[in-house]
Amino acid sequence: MRRALLLVLVLAACAPGRESDPLPGAPSVPSALARRLAHALAGKGPGYRPHTRHLRDDGTPRFTNRLILETSPYLLQHAHNPVDWYPWGEEAFARARRESRPVLLSVGYSTCHWCHVMEEESFEDEEIARYLNEHYVAIKVDREERPDLDEEYMSAVQAVSGSGGWPMTVWLTPERKPFYGGTYFPPRDGDHGRRRGFLSLLRALHDFFAERPLPDPEHADAPTEAVRRHAAPEAGDRLPDAGALRAAYAALAGDFDPEHGGFGGAPRFPSPPVLDFLLRYHRRTGEAHALEMVTRTLEAMAAGGIRDHVGGGFHRYATDVGWGVPHFEKTLYDNAQLAVVYLDAFQATGRAEFAAVAREILDWLAREMSDARGGFWSATDADSAGEEGTFFVWTRAQLDAVLEPGEAAAVAAFYGVTDAGNFHGATVLHVARPLGAVAADIGTAPEGLATTLATAREKLRTARAMRPAPATDTKVLAAWNGLAISAFARGAAVLDDDGYRARARAAAAFVLDHMRDGERLRRSDGATVGGFLDDYAFMAAGLVDLYEATFDPRWLREALALQAVLARDFWDDAGGGFFATARDAEPGLARAKPASDSVVPSGNAVAAETALRLAEFTGDDTHRRRADDTLRALGAALARAPTSAPRLLAALDFRLDRAKEIVIVAPAGAPDGAAPLLAEVRRIYLPNRVLTVAAEGAPLAAQAAVVPLAEGKTALGGHATAYVCDQGVCALPTADAGVLAAQLARVVPLP
Repeated sequence: MRRALLLVLVLAACAPGRESDPLPGAPSVPSALARRLAHALAGKGPGYRPHTRHLRDDGTPRFTNRLILETSPYLLQHAHNPVDWYPWGEEAFARARRESRPVLLSVGYSTCHWCHVMEEESFEDEEIARYLNEHYVAIKVDREERPDLDEEYMSAVQAVSGSGGWPMTVWLTPERKPFYGGTYFPPRDGDHGRRRGFLSLLRALHDFFAERPLPDPEHADAPTEAVRRHAAPEAGDRLPDAGALRAAYAALAGDFDPEHGGFGGAPRFPSPPVLDFLLRYHRRTGEAHALEMVTRTLEAMAAGGIRDHVGGGFHRYATDVGWGVPHFEKTLYDNAQLAVVYLDAFQATGRAEFAAVAREILDWLAREMSDARGGFWSATDADSAGEEGTFFVWTRAQLDAVLEPGEAAAVAAFYGVTDAGNFHGATVLHVARPLGAVAADIGTAPEGLATTLATAREKLRTARAMRPAPATDTKVLAAWNGLAISAFARGAAVLDDDGYRARARAAAAFVLDHMRDGERLRRSDGATVGGFLDDYAFMAAGLVDLYEATFDPRWLREALALQAVLARDFWDDAGGGFFATARDAEPGLARAKPASDSVVPSGNAVAAETALRLAEFTGDDTHRRRADDTLRALGAALARAPTSAPRLLAALDFRLDRAKEIVIVAPAGAPDGAAPLLAEVRRIYLPNRVLTVAAEGAPLAAQAAVVPLAEGKTALGGHATAYVCDQGVCALPTADAGVLAAQLARVVPLP
C-alpha cells in the first residue's frame, strides 16, 4: 500500500513546521504542489476553523487536500477530508486515463443538508477515504459555480436512477462518460435501512470497471445518450400559440391543492414562475380560479413554517403539504423570485399583506445577505451547531426567557408554540389561527395584538442572533444577483422605496464593475469560470427592471450590451435559441439548450422575454425576431410538457399580447411633476409593458437616444403627460391619472 507524505504544512499561527498526516492510501505529490497547499493553509490565518472532525489537540487539521486552493465555500468545506479530492479539470481526468481508474464525481453545494450528512458519514470516514484514494480519482464540484456540469450529469443520474437531487454522486469513465449514479448514499450496507451502502457500491463499481475499462454501450453510452437527448430537445417548426397557455392552465388547475395551496405532494416547493404565469393568465382571460390558485398559495406559504416569521425570507421548501415544517436552508434565488411574485400579487389584488411579505423578504436580503462591496451572497445553511433547524425553532421556555409574559402568551397562541412542539420537541413558528380569533381569545383588539407581535418578533430576532448561526455561502453569483436586482428594482418601483432602489444600483454596479472581463461576465466574484446563459440573461433582465425603476439610461445600455454578448456567443445559428454555455466554453458531453425551469427560471425564457422588452424600447425588430426564434426552437418542449416551463409561457404571453409602450414626459425643470402619473402606472399589474419617464429638454433627449419611442413627446400645456401606445398606435395623450388608468386597464384577450 502506498503510504507517502502528501504534503508538509507550515502553520504560521498554530504549529510551525508540524507535518500533516498523509491522506490514507493517497500517493505523494510534487514538492511544488505541497508548498502551494501549505501556503494556502497558512494564509487562512489564526482564526481559521477547519471544517473536519480530524483535528489535532491544537485545532489544526490532520489532513489537507487540493481543495484548499479553491475559492468555492463548498469545495473549501471538503479541503480537510481524508479523501484525495481534485477540483474539476483535465489534471484529474489525465490521471484517471493514465492509471485506468474510474472517476467518482460528487456534486453539491455549501448549504445542502444531505451533502453535509454524506460528508460526515462517508468522506470523513478513513476506511472509505482509503478505498477511494486507492481505487478512484475523486472530483468535487460546486453545482452553483458549474451549473453546466450539474445539469449535464443530473440528466444522466435521472436516466439511471429515475430521480435526482444533491449530493449528486456519479461514476464516470476517464473519458467523462457516466456509467452509474445516484444521490445520497449511506456509508455501509444496512445503514438508515438501505440495503447497499456507499463503500459496497465503490467496490462493486470498481470491479465492474476493472473488467470493462471502457464499459459497453449498455452501461456507459445509454446515460450519455440520455444527456444528449436532454440537452438538445427536438426543435419546433412554428411559434407556439395560446393553446400552450391554456393547456398549462388546465394541467395546473388539475394539480392544485385547494386546502393548502401549491401543487403536487410533499415535499412542497415554492414555485414563483408558476404563480407568475397564473397571474398573467388571469389578466388575459379573467379566469377567477387562476387568481385563486395564486392567492391561496401565497397566503398558505406566508402563514406556514416555510416563512421565517422572525427574521424574514423563506426557507427552501416544506417537508409537508401544509407548508408547516421546512428544510431550513434559505437561498437568494428563491427569495428574490418570491419577492417579485408577492409584489405582483399586491398589484393584482391590492392586498397590503402581500406587499408586507415582499418587504420582509427584501429587508432580510438587505440586512443579512449583502456583501459590503455591493453584491448579494448566495445562501444560508439549514444546519447550525451540527443540527438542522436549531437556529430557527422555539420552545415555550425560550419565549418566556426573552419576552414579557403577555408577549410570550401572544406569540405562543398566534404562532402555535406548544410544549410538544412540531420539530424535535421545539416549534417552527407558523400562523396557527387567524389574528382576529387569537385576539378574541386573549381579550385584545386585533390591532393591539399585531403591535404586540411586531414588538415580540424584534425581541426574538435580537435573542436569536446570539445563537450559533447557520453558515452563509458568501459567493456572489452573477445570475442570482440579476434575480435580486430585479426584486429590489421592482420593490423600489411598486413600494416607492429609495432604499431598495439604491440597493439594486449597488448590486448592478458591483457585478458590472468587478465581475466582467471586457464584455464578458464571470460566473462568480471568486472564480475564473466564465458566465453562463443564466448569468447574462438574469443580469440583463435585472438591468431592464432597474432602468424602469430609475430611468437612468446606463442600465438599459448595459442590458443591450449583455444581450449582444448572448447573441454573439450563445446563440444557435442553426436551430434558434440560446445554448447554456458560450462557444468557447469547455466542451462537455453535449451543449445544452435549456427550456424547462429548475430552481431558477430557464435562461432561454428570460432572454426571450428581455429581447421582447428591448424590442419595444428600441424599435429594433432584431430583438423580436430572436425572441420568436427562441420560442419556435423550444415550442416542441412547451407542447410536450407546458407546466415544466412556466417562465417560457410568460415570454409567450408577452409575445401574444399587444405590449403597452408608456412614455411620461414632465415639464422642463419639474421632473417631480410626473409622480402622479407614474404612481398610477406602478399601481397596476401590467407585466407586458415598457416604461420610460423624463423631463423635457436634455433629460428627454438622453432617453430618446436609447429609447426612440420617447422622441417627439412633449408635456402638453405645461402638464406632465402620459403617452400609451402599442405597436405604434397611441391613445390620446393625457395628463389625467384616471384616464391613464383606464387606458392601462384595457386588456387584449388571449387569441
